[in-house]
Amino acid sequence: MARLEHANITEGDAAKTAAWLERVFGWSIRWEGPALSGNGFSTHVGSEVDYLALYQPKTTTCGTRSSYSKQGELNHVGIVVENLAVVEAAVRAEGYEPHSHQDYEPGERFYFSDENEIEYEIIAYD
Repeated sequence: MARLEHANITEGDAAKTAAWLERVFGWSIRWEGPALSGNGFSTHVGSEVDYLALYQPKTTTCGTRSSYSKQGELNHVGIVVENLAVVEAAVRAEGYEPHSHQDYEPGERFYFSDENEIEYEIIAYD
């Protein structure tokens, strides 16, 4: 048996992302500190068993997201929640716009993107 422990994502402002992840999902910061030999900073935010590692290099570049067509590209991060409506309201309160609402087996879902062009899929199973 295996499980996914974490994903590491490059961010423009790791502290800002960690803060809204805490507010929306009730997560907490597990660890934070210097990363990659002092060339950046990482914040680990999540639960006791899994998390997102938010890496903020000293400098970042923005580009056009080419998700779903570029090999090796992260398409989205899927997060399971208990109450989809409550989380959607929290996502909207953070200023993000949910889209692509779907209801099919085994559950309901919606998507949104943050200011780092990271797309999140929020899922609630029956």
